[in-house]
Amino acid sequence: MSRIPITGSDEPLVPLSLAPSPIKVFPVYAKQDIPGAINECYVREGVYRRLLKVARSLPAEVGLVILDGWRPWRVQQYLFDTLQEVIRSHHPELSDESLLERTREFVSVPSREASSPSPHLTGGAVDVTLSDADGLPLDMGTLFDEAVPASHTVALEAIPRPDARQRQARDNRRRLHGAMREQGFTNLPSEWWHYDAGDQLWAHYSGHAQALYGPAERETIESRWRRQL
Repeated sequence: MSRIPITGSDEPLVPLSLAPSPIKVFPVYAKQDIPGAINECYVREGVYRRLLKVARSLPAEVGLVILDGWRPWRVQQYLFDTLQEVIRSHHPELSDESLLERTREFVSVPSREASSPSPHLTGGAVDVTLSDADGLPLDMGTLFDEAVPASHTVALEAIPRPDARQRQARDNRRRLHGAMREQGFTNLPSEWWHYDAGDQLWAHYSGHAQALYGPAERETIESRWRRQL
């Protein structure tokens, strides 16, 4: 995937808190006080518009909840290191190679390289779920960021005789997956909540020869002044 060339794009990062209903924004890492997390969800402008189309395609009683978008590198490093240490503590027998593989199943290797940035650093990756008419998250079978096999997108499809709750969670995943795919997003198979548009993961899973989005940074007053003066 990291070998897929990136054409580059000047699309800005835009805050999803600007989005009208039925999009809801809950920047989960800021709420959890993750070091370096920001109390906003940013995505590229093209991703923003796709997400609006997704939200508007859902039934009136269902909302689209954005949990994370553009992610500062510091947050990516924290998540990777934390999950790796938790896995190591539970499975001390794992080799370094196996430990890396297990960690990468749910958290990408932190990278700011122009040719292979972490997906969330591009503004093209989003973590999403669905909510009911009262704004409460629908049951998706596992919680967001649960690093277990049941979080794999198709995990509930493999249950031979699902009970009522499992069927409902499976149907919720299907609804999210169908709505996101309809607007050109691709899904990361190990995470029912993770979708991409324009980054290298998107190019990989959609069969595109090139990605659109490389690393992105939020505009600050300092960066604006440095550019202007």
